Amino acid sequence: MKIAFSVSALSLALLVSVPAHAANEHDAHHTPAPATAGAVAELSEGTVKKVDKAAGKLTISHGPLKSLDMPAMTMVFRAADAAMLDKVKAGDRIRFDATRVGGAYTVTVLEVAQ
Repeated sequence: MKIAFSVSALSLALLVSVPAHAANEHDAHHTPAPATAGAVAELSEGTVKKVDKAAGKLTISHGPLKSLDMPAMTMVFRAADAAMLDKVKAGDRIRFDATRVGGAYTVTVLEVAQ
């Protein structure tokens, strides 16, 4: 009797776990819906005032930064990638996105305006 009960319990456990496993398989292969236009970061415009390669920083005069809820001003940003510093020089008009990384304002996306 104990053996029959154990086999029944094991069978029931397997039946319950198979649908859960199948659901996890489905979720693992599920392709997420594309991001909506509202989720895409809006780039801000600015002018490079100074490039400090040694410090890994850019001084940028910019318009309002909606992503940081910041008014227009001139300020120093850290470059998320040192290669960004090679793309620009003082006087270049740019489009960029910035965020706070470790408490420092950091440029995460940078492109020279055409």
